[in-house]
Amino acid sequence: MSPEARLVRDFWQAMNANDWAGVAERYLAHDFTGLWPQSAEIIDGRDQFVAVNGAFPGQGGWQFEVITLLSEGEQVVSDTRVTQLDLQIVARVITFHRIRNGLIAQQTEFWPDPYPVPEWRSGLLATDPQAARF
Repeated sequence: MSPEARLVRDFWQAMNANDWAGVAERYLAHDFTGLWPQSAEIIDGRDQFVAVNGAFPGQGGWQFEVITLLSEGEQVVSDTRVTQLDLQIVARVITFHRIRNGLIAQQTEFWPDPYPVPEWRSGLLATDPQAARF
């Protein structure tokens, strides 16, 4: 595993402590930028990372499980399952990380929503909630 991939793996592992300030200090560049294209929001710096994560409901109960990491040079892509059981949240997050000087300089995150099989595809493909777990 590349050092960049290890950094991202360790970032997600550290997120399990729900210590947003500690994660920002250890893993994010001072000029960190987070992009959320689905809502066009921009996280500008460590302080905003801490503020937005601290504003989410369910503090203390967020868990992060890395499913897949792919890396090429300073680019790392992660597929992570995010859960908050008290709020009945299960999400898959696809994140593109740009690493600079051993820290995460930028993240672009996509939080897709699960959906039922469309009617036009009903019966065409097998479904397996375990193998294709959201």
